Amino acid sequence: MPHKTASRQRAGFPAFWLQRNFVSGLLWPISRLFALLARLRRARIAPQRLPVPVVVVGGITVGGAGKTPLTLHLVDALRRQGYAPGIISRGYGGAVSGEIEVHAGSSAGVVGDEPLLLRQRADCPVFVGKDRVAAGRALLAAHPEVNLILCDDGLQHYRLARDFEIAVFDRRGLGNGWQLPAGPLREPVARLHEVDAVVLNDAPLAAIGMAGSPAAVFSMRLEGSEFFGLHDSARRIAAADLQGRTLHAVAGIGEPQRFFDHLRALGLEFEAHAFPDHHAYTRAELDFGEGVLLSTEKDAVKLRAVLPPEVETWVLPVSAVLSPGLDQLIVEKLHGRPPA
Repeated sequence: MPHKTASRQRAGFPAFWLQRNFVSGLLWPISRLFALLARLRRARIAPQRLPVPVVVVGGITVGGAGKTPLTLHLVDALRRQGYAPGIISRGYGGAVSGEIEVHAGSSAGVVGDEPLLLRQRADCPVFVGKDRVAAGRALLAAHPEVNLILCDDGLQHYRLARDFEIAVFDRRGLGNGWQLPAGPLREPVARLHEVDAVVLNDAPLAAIGMAGSPAAVFSMRLEGSEFFGLHDSARRIAAADLQGRTLHAVAGIGEPQRFFDHLRALGLEFEAHAFPDHHAYTRAELDFGEGVLLSTEKDAVKLRAVLPPEVETWVLPVSAVLSPGLDQLIVEKLHGRPPA
C-alpha cells in the first residue's frame, strides 16, 4: 500500500515520489537494481571504529528532514550528560578535498552550508570530509578533549562504526514507500528495525508505518519567533514588527514549505520563493524589487556573501524541542559500548 502525505505537491519531493503512479512505476525496476547494488556495497564494507562513541543522525529518505536542528539539540543535551561532543559531516554543497576543520568564518561554498551553521550554533569542533572515518580521526587529533562524535547525515556511511543510530522524518514521511529513483527512500523501510531511535519532526507515527518496530520513537517540533539581522546578529525583531510590510520569504532547504508554514503561523503575509536544497544563490535571483527578505538560518550562511547590508534581510533561527528521553537513551546505550 503506498504511503501518502497531506499534500502531494510539497516542495522537495517530486509528485511521483509522493504516490505510486505511472512515472514511479516505470522507474520501479531501476529502483530494484539500485537496492541490490546498495545491499552488495554494504555487505563488502568493513566498519572502522573510532576511539570514542559515535552517534549518527540521519535518515532513509533523501533531502532534509530536520537533522541539523536535531544535531544541535543533541550537542546541548549530551553536554548536560557530561560529554564533550564534536561533529563530523559530509559537507554537502561545499568543495572540500580531504578533511578540514570548519570555523565560524569559513565559507559555505567550501565547507557546506549545514556544517557552517552547525559550527556557528553549536560552539564545538566541526570537521567535514567525504570519508567520515578520516574526518573523525582528524577531529580527535586536533581536539583530544572531544569524547563523543555526532555524525550529521551519516546513516548510509557504513564504513564508520556507530554506537547509536537515529533516523529522522518530517511530515512527508516515506513518500510512496519506494527506493530511488522511483521514490525518495535511500534504503528500504525495513532499515528502521535496525536503528535505535526514530525522531518525527512535525509528523504523525502513521506517516512512516512504525507499528511494531523495536526502535524508540520521539516527537520533535521546531520553535522560533524572533528574527536577527543578516549582517548584524545583535539586531533583533519580533514577527509583529514585520506585519504590514512587503515581505519575501526565501528558503533553499529540504522542504521549503515547512519554513513558509512557520512564518504564516507567526501571522506574517509574504511572497514565497522556494529554491532547491543547498542552493548556491546569486544576487540577481534575489532581486524581488521593493520589500524585506526573510530567510532560514541555513540559507543565511550563504546569503551574507551575496546580499549587501542595504538589502534589509531578517533571519529566523529555530530550535528543536523533543519529547523527553532521547539523550538518556543514548547515554544508557553508550554505557554498554564495547571497547575500541
